[in-house]
Amino acid sequence: MSQTGKIAGDIWGGLAAMLVALPSAIAFGVVSFTPLGSAWLGIGAMAGVMGTVVLGLVAAVVGGAPRLITAPCAPAAAVLSALTLSLIAGKDGHAPIAPEQILLLLAVVGLLSGGLQVLFGLLGGGKVIKFIPYPVVSGYLSGVGMLIFLSQVPKLLGWPKGTDPWQGLTDPALWQWTGIVVGLVTIVGTVLAPRLTKVVPAPIVGLLAGVGSYFLLGINHPELLQLANNKLLIGPIDVDFGAIAVGMQNRWQAMGQMSMADVAAILVPTATLAVLLSIDTLKTCVVVDALTRSRHDSNRTLIGQGVSNMLSAVVGGMPGAGTMGATLMSVNSGGQTRLSGFLEGGFSLVVLALFASLIGWVPIAALAGILMVVAYRMFDWHSFTLLKQRSTVLDFFVILAVVVVAVKFNLIAAAGAGIGFAVVLFLRDQVRTSVVRRRRDGSAISSKRSRVNEEKEILAATGQASTIVELQGNLFFGTTDQLFTTLETALKTCRFLVLDMRNVQSVDFTAIRMLTQIAAILRDRGAQLFFSDLPASLPGGGNLNTYFEQTGLLAHADNIQVFSDLDAAMEWIEDRLIEEHLEARNGEEKPLALEEIPLVKKMLDDQHNSLLASAVDEKHLHKGQRLFSLGDAGDELYLVRRGQVRMLLPLQGGKNMTLAVFGRGNFFGDMAFLDKGSRSSDAVADVPTDLYVLSRRRFDEVVKVHPELGNRFFARLARALSHRLRFTNTELMALKEG
Repeated sequence: MSQTGKIAGDIWGGLAAMLVALPSAIAFGVVSFTPLGSAWLGIGAMAGVMGTVVLGLVAAVVGGAPRLITAPCAPAAAVLSALTLSLIAGKDGHAPIAPEQILLLLAVVGLLSGGLQVLFGLLGGGKVIKFIPYPVVSGYLSGVGMLIFLSQVPKLLGWPKGTDPWQGLTDPALWQWTGIVVGLVTIVGTVLAPRLTKVVPAPIVGLLAGVGSYFLLGINHPELLQLANNKLLIGPIDVDFGAIAVGMQNRWQAMGQMSMADVAAILVPTATLAVLLSIDTLKTCVVVDALTRSRHDSNRTLIGQGVSNMLSAVVGGMPGAGTMGATLMSVNSGGQTRLSGFLEGGFSLVVLALFASLIGWVPIAALAGILMVVAYRMFDWHSFTLLKQRSTVLDFFVILAVVVVAVKFNLIAAAGAGIGFAVVLFLRDQVRTSVVRRRRDGSAISSKRSRVNEEKEILAATGQASTIVELQGNLFFGTTDQLFTTLETALKTCRFLVLDMRNVQSVDFTAIRMLTQIAAILRDRGAQLFFSDLPASLPGGGNLNTYFEQTGLLAHADNIQVFSDLDAAMEWIEDRLIEEHLEARNGEEKPLALEEIPLVKKMLDDQHNSLLASAVDEKHLHKGQRLFSLGDAGDELYLVRRGQVRMLLPLQGGKNMTLAVFGRGNFFGDMAFLDKGSRSSDAVADVPTDLYVLSRRRFDEVVKVHPELGNRFFARLARALSHRLRFTNTELMALKEG
């Protein structure tokens, strides 16, 4: 799309977003100030408009989500309305506060909650907030929707102030039928608007329908067409930018006179508002990313939201968040960049400057109708499907509990309940998922060291001596009993218990005590506990090996060893088991003669042995010496007389992966010997090593004269390779089954 086309799309997107956001913002402002009385509704509407202007202009420039439209929102209205009601009624242990002082406290709440959002962003909280369980978020938003819906019922029905809810519902004499008609017409217009037109946003259609029905009723009731002292309308709005500047100055001066009791009264609502606005914003960003195949910067987004909310509070505007309806309307209308969000604020400023006086003619019942539709759509009706599955019943009751706490008490209490339920859900999920990913014994897994048949037979017979357990997830107080129960049988039978820690995410001190207990049980039986693949960097930070040392786990147990990886642990165990079943070797390992190498042992008579020896050279390697590298040309087969050679596959970053280890009596290099291709790995001596080197070229020269030698040698080589392949198949099957 051309640059001109993008600008045109942003203009239409910004205009459409303003038409959606502004009516709702006016309604949210009125809701927040309703507990103060009808005389303050105009100021509330003004706060909603000012919030739309400032949030739109600032968040679009500073934030990290280019397509996001920021405006006053339902969670802000719910929290501020509840706080206003609490302050004016003198609840929670403090004396009633005058409306003028409440206005200051509301501004401070907006200012501090914005500051918290900036702090969230600077500390990386944009990603942390996403980890709040969905049932808790759903309960919050459904609770907000329920509170808004219930708060609008009195406005829709036109109850006198202070009417008992049950009495108001059961006594039609208290109902204001003009407001009911206007509210119902607004609801119907808002709901049916998408079926009638895709051009005009639904809230605008509903609002126009409500206002139109009000003036139609005014034909037969002239008193409805009076703006002053009309309880059915918002009332006169005086836009004086000079007064706004004076108000800003007065608020700054009044902040210095706030008492500690005032600050204490708003701390929890401030934190609640900051979290709710952040969740609402990031939820909208995720949806927009999915629709536009883009990605937002969550931390920068929170910083932008915080800065805009702080500035909105300074000028007396409502706080807000990235709103779903206005954002989607902007995207669908062509908005693609920050310009669309900026223009949404700019268009709102135009409305404020030129048409503010008309806002006073908006019926309160019409705003109530719009908010009731918003509240209905905020409620997570899909959550009832969680009752169909036994595994999700707890999730449903978490949602229900948060909603009940929000309605019965307030959103502040619901926030505390949500944190508690988040812990419960975390524990439920951790306990439900086994921390044991795979459990095997030594007969199903081996090191990468290639063993001769005699050694393989020994290891097969002693496989039950070792138990290998691969752990995963979080080892903490909620999963330690599960792990101990899983290991209980092995603790009574195995000599070597290997705990593979590569997939462990965290370990707490309760788990450390349990591991210490396991080590003590094994020590009493003369058994040993091995750890392998201790993560050097856990997701939550820290080094697991360092943590084990700091907690004393490694210092106080003489039967604990730590290995760099599972292969190293298995090789150590195998060496001990083989040594126990073979005669102890005195002094340095004796090099094997050619006829003692298992590959050719008892294969040929003395004549053929001499012929084979004529094609063989001897080679000595120092510890760490490289025999060949990946990609080298060569056709030699190597027979290990003494020592050990490790096959390494080079990886990125200078690291290597061990493919196999060949010790005394074994052979390697068979692939190049057979196909004369390049080497498929590096070969490095682990210790001083002596080799026989059989050249394919020289071997072929001998075989031309004595073909029987070639027949017998290749038959023996094929048999040895088939044994290796069968052994590999067994390991792969065990891995698959695990």
